[in-house]
Amino acid sequence: MGMGAGIVLFVIGAILEFALNIQVTWIDLHLVGYILMIAGAVVFLLSLILMLTRRGRRTGPVSDEDLL
Repeated sequence: MGMGAGIVLFVIGAILEFALNIQVTWIDLHLVGYILMIAGAVVFLLSLILMLTRRGRRTGPVSDEDLL
């Protein structure tokens, strides 16, 4: 899952919470919307943190040409 998955989860949760006016007896769509928005925000932030921490790392031996 990446940043895109977090955005998609957040958008689906927002649609369930704010755009739909459907009442279902066996599930609370507003609660599911809030849960998806929170999960989307968490996935987005974790992906962002992991992307920023991996930016400066090198994965291999350093040669003399890399030092110039």
